[in-house]
Amino acid sequence: MAEAVRVGLIGGGLMGREAAAAIARWPALEDHPVRPVLAGVCDTEPERLAWFERIDTAALLTADHRELLAAEEIDVVYIAVPHHLHERLYLDAAAAGKDFLAEKPFGIDLAAGQRIIAAIERAGVFVRCSSEMPFFPGAQLAINEIRSGALGRPIEAQASFLHSSDIDPRKPINWKRQTRYCGELGVMGDLGVHALHVPLRLGWRPRTVYAATQDIVPERPGADGRTVPCDTIDNATLIAAVEHEHGDFPLTVETKRIAPGEANTWVLRAVGMNGGVEFSTRAPKTVRRFVLEDGRQAWQELQVGSQSVFPTVTGAIFEFGFADAILQMWAAFLAERAGALGDRFGCLTPREALDAHRLFAAALRSSRSGRAEPTVGTVQAADSP
Repeated sequence: MAEAVRVGLIGGGLMGREAAAAIARWPALEDHPVRPVLAGVCDTEPERLAWFERIDTAALLTADHRELLAAEEIDVVYIAVPHHLHERLYLDAAAAGKDFLAEKPFGIDLAAGQRIIAAIERAGVFVRCSSEMPFFPGAQLAINEIRSGALGRPIEAQASFLHSSDIDPRKPINWKRQTRYCGELGVMGDLGVHALHVPLRLGWRPRTVYAATQDIVPERPGADGRTVPCDTIDNATLIAAVEHEHGDFPLTVETKRIAPGEANTWVLRAVGMNGGVEFSTRAPKTVRRFVLEDGRQAWQELQVGSQSVFPTVTGAIFEFGFADAILQMWAAFLAERAGALGDRFGCLTPREALDAHRLFAAALRSSRSGRAEPTVGTVQAADSP
């Protein structure tokens, strides 16, 4: 029988509700070793908290995160709050001895990330970073193609996460567009871990990085209609030199809130001397594969169905969507916590999230200096926080 795990949410906004929906859809998974139950929710907004009253198992509804963390009926916590709150809440969760799934980027800056990872390791709690896009079946096919070595010596790779929701300058400001809440990282802190999840899981460790950043819309309407500063980075393009046994290769990392024509597009592309592979959520059922046959070069299109890392009851021919990716991410997180992930693709580790922070910090230095900067510490996976 599957092990019951009682889940608490801190943050009942968009992603908190998505987590609740994923738990409600758990029977769609076939033979998973864990059975999560939503047992409690914390949010400081009464209207958000009231949304969870429809879930019978969520007996604890509170505005105090300390009450939820102290609750014996909570085994695992998902923390989905703005970046400036990460450090306090993640440290409190670790001190309470709670395992947790955390939102990216693990703190408002590198220093906060270092303190968070140090606390997690002292407490010995199981923690992973939320990032669902690589669980699309097409992404998994591309990842497995790269892992197999079929591409040969790497030539180049690309990892992108692209939005266009900020293309309207009249869009009201929110916390993600203000440095005091999301940090100097701007869009890199918001979208960067999603783009870096696969490269870091593949062991691609950037040695240097050159960054071009843009603050395209410097002000937006505030809550009262008056114009207020929008002081964050809107777009960032990073060219990183990745160390490889056969020589460095360039990894382009794009994180953009103003990418005309893109709604929520995640891209992974890698090309080597023997082949290549490309997947984009813009065409969620299609994987492009580059092959060399009898001296001829060709890009093939492969169609993928609904099945990802963990099998589900959904018919293999049906399409996969965002809610399915979140379900798969939660399945990976809880399976790994239970020691049952095996060789399946997993969530980002705290150390990998810290590697991402180091890359972002180097990118900020590069954007100021106008030259490539070393990603100090990124290549040393076991260095001290």
